[in-house]
Amino acid sequence: MNKLDAKLRTALDERRAQGLYRERKISSSPQGTDVVVAGRNLLSFCSNDYLGLAAHPDVIRSFKNAADRYGVGSGASHLVSGHSEAHHALEEELAAFTGRSRALLFSSGYMANLGVTGSLIGAGDHVFEDRLNHASLLDGGLFSGARFRRYPHLESDGLAEALMACESGKRKLIVSDGVFSMDGDMAPLADLSALAAAHNAILMIDDAHGFGCLGQDGGGIASHFREAGYDVNEHTLPVLVGTLGKAFGTAGAFVSGSNELIETLIQFCRPYIYTTAMPPAIAEATRCSLKILQTESWRREHLRDMVGRFRSHCQALGFHLIDSLTPIQALVLGDVDKTVEASRILQEDGIFVSAIRPPTVPNGTARLRFTFSAGHTEAQFQRLLSALEKIALPAEE
Repeated sequence: MNKLDAKLRTALDERRAQGLYRERKISSSPQGTDVVVAGRNLLSFCSNDYLGLAAHPDVIRSFKNAADRYGVGSGASHLVSGHSEAHHALEEELAAFTGRSRALLFSSGYMANLGVTGSLIGAGDHVFEDRLNHASLLDGGLFSGARFRRYPHLESDGLAEALMACESGKRKLIVSDGVFSMDGDMAPLADLSALAAAHNAILMIDDAHGFGCLGQDGGGIASHFREAGYDVNEHTLPVLVGTLGKAFGTAGAFVSGSNELIETLIQFCRPYIYTTAMPPAIAEATRCSLKILQTESWRREHLRDMVGRFRSHCQALGFHLIDSLTPIQALVLGDVDKTVEASRILQEDGIFVSAIRPPTVPNGTARLRFTFSAGHTEAQFQRLLSALEKIALPAEE
């Protein structure tokens, strides 16, 4: 073994000893509520396919028809020869869906967050991020070269203090998840917008887990707060990011905002300029899923019903759930070994739920992350509730 491999082996062995070693689980079925993982049939409660569109027959049909028309690959970046009619139509429809001037497609949410942050701020500027932001947002802030500050999770007062201490005359960017992926809770959007206005800062929200699930129209956190009476628009929330691989059921990401924002990204955003465009067939499939997302409100209603009953059942069993009204429900067990064992017990019972451990979540907050889909039937939901009793904590004497 060479010196490099010896050093790498040591680090891998340390991770195994800590109970934090990650292994990929091989699936041989479409995304859905019933999956085949490592050759075994399981009932899944760990997919981000919130609306059950990843294997929807109409979405699949749109993909196949577009593949016949456009082929499989896009062939180049958007600025060379890879920007198809399908891409352009999807961008226009996403702009209308979000109520913004324009939208711009990216190949992944990670690249969108890296690229947007780096295009808006740089050395000498300031970026403020929620401590529990997704890794792509945190990396975007770090890679931008701006002075990087993290404020306590959801604490607007902590952000206000950091903004007041910030050097004036520099560009300031506030960045937050809309719905936090490991906790399922929501950013205080109204407070963030007010602070951005008061301190002449730019507000950027990544609503990857909110689109499709929140708001009567599925418009995500922006719609949720508008329905509560807050003024959320292109001016009060200038940078809105979303991914297509979750509630939309396809792949890729988008940024929506003003014409000036989108043109700036087209001209200066390196991850956009130097990346091959997503396949046009993906864009066409997403156009189909966007129509379903907007017209079939029963999917969101079904999610809300399951989430409410799940939380009541967990409370009766004495579990600690993070406060969340979204399809992401985090059951915190704390101890890594206990969490891994609980995941194993559920899997033995045919329930597929991943154990989420540090460094993905803070130390002492290892959890089972349950995610619900509009595709879950009542029988499947009841099966989960029954299985939870097998991992219930013993009553205190």
